[in-house]
Amino acid sequence: MDIFLSINNREQVIQLPIVPSEFKIPSPQNHETYTTINQGDIKLIGQRGLKSLTIDSFFPAKDYPFARDKTYKGWEYYEIIESWIDRRIPIRLIITNTPINMAVVIDNFEAGVQDGSGDVYYSLALSEFKFIQLDKKKVK
Repeated sequence: MDIFLSINNREQVIQLPIVPSEFKIPSPQNHETYTTINQGDIKLIGQRGLKSLTIDSFFPAKDYPFARDKTYKGWEYYEIIESWIDRRIPIRLIITNTPINMAVVIDNFEAGVQDGSGDVYYSLALSEFKFIQLDKKKVK
């Protein structure tokens, strides 16, 4: 399994060098609960909510044999992701060997060092981005 992030139809692509040991993608539902006089609480089934995912891992500062990609080192990944945040455009998340291929936005990005290795440990919070598609109406 590999994790890829890209922007603007693959204008720039990064492969996360260290894949996290686990991740979960919640699939929330937007149900509504109402209290009625005669039946008590009732629930109306709503639309799907936005999926989200947090990736916790590190960007290696040196070559490790287990790293999936060695294109960039430590803080270079940080700079790329920060530049994507500044551009304010959706990011494509692809996780190979899974059905995950979706547009996302960065909700939060934390990075820093935690030991003497020089590796940059990070937490990247992503949430689904839905492109708005409106039906065209003809004026008669």
